[in-house]
Amino acid sequence: MTPPQGPLRHLDTELADLDRRGLLRLPPSGAQPETSAAEPAEPPLLLCSNDYLGLASTPWPPSPHPAGAGASRLVTGEHPQHAEAERALAAWLRTETSLLFSSGYAANVGAISALARPGDLVVSDALNHASIIDGCRLSGARVVVVPHRDLAAVERALHAHASTPGAATATRRWVLTESYFSMDGDSPDLPALRSLCDAHDAALYVDEAHAIGTLGPEGRGLCAESGVTPDVLIGTLGKSLGLQGAFVAGSDSLRRYLWNRARSFVFSTGIAPALAHRISECVREVACADAARERLAANARRLREGLTALGVSFPPDARGPVVPWLIGPAPTAVAMSRALRDRGLIVQPIRPPTVPEGTSRLRITATATLTERDLERALHAFREVAHAFAR
Repeated sequence: MTPPQGPLRHLDTELADLDRRGLLRLPPSGAQPETSAAEPAEPPLLLCSNDYLGLASTPWPPSPHPAGAGASRLVTGEHPQHAEAERALAAWLRTETSLLFSSGYAANVGAISALARPGDLVVSDALNHASIIDGCRLSGARVVVVPHRDLAAVERALHAHASTPGAATATRRWVLTESYFSMDGDSPDLPALRSLCDAHDAALYVDEAHAIGTLGPEGRGLCAESGVTPDVLIGTLGKSLGLQGAFVAGSDSLRRYLWNRARSFVFSTGIAPALAHRISECVREVACADAARERLAANARRLREGLTALGVSFPPDARGPVVPWLIGPAPTAVAMSRALRDRGLIVQPIRPPTVPEGTSRLRITATATLTERDLERALHAFREVAHAFAR
């Protein structure tokens, strides 16, 4: 490979530095681990997917709807299937309405940067997703990052930045959190956050990406389980619903405002009408998938119990499909991931900047489709690797 010349000559040096620190990401070389010719290979066991209910592998039937929207929805890309999907999502989640985005990243960046403005206060959990962090940066608002799930820190930030009575320009306050943190498998106290927001005239913004479909009544998430109505609710379609895209749910005023001001919506081609039609079908399927959610919960408990027996500890309130095995150094996490792959398990190492420095981990995810045989196979491999790296 010819080294880059001119203004890009620094790239190889920076890539080598990432590799040295165990932070270099490469495309997967293939799902099938190497095996000897004398030994038939079992299919690899995928334990790091967000396809929690197993719907992503379901083939779509032929669709009469267009494969592309053709333009931004504000131009000529609006199709009946978009409104159909948005009505289905709102009815399921019991919100007034919803608005589709091309991805969860686009939904958070677009919504936050449109809603929060310079002079506003945004209080954001330290472990919020990168899309929330980037939306905060783009907004120009004053951002206070509080320690993870620290209610007292949220209250101090809201109190310290209260609007001055009689000020010429009123500032708004926003509290941003995930309902189910995708790297730790824990949750904030949503009712307490709602109460704090109400007491300080702040808006509660909740990203339910990993809870929608998996947790709460009818899979409606942890806000529904807690009896909390956020001012802005974010959900994704690429996890439990097994599709692609995301949405913002809330009031009609919120939807109309984002239609006009969320740049990641305004300047993006609308999602495919064929996909939008499939959303409505998946919503109905997921709402009735209580048996799959029960299997998912049981499989996650089994994995946690097995790892606990190996000395792995979890956040005290951790639950749900995310089962993080905290390792620490990034190179060790990479090496353990490779060792698991040699044993037929695919579990990707999660490293900075996705997680804080020194907290690299194997992010194991349960799915509803794991069988008893799969669980035994996984736990056997975990035991072998744990013992090998303990030496």
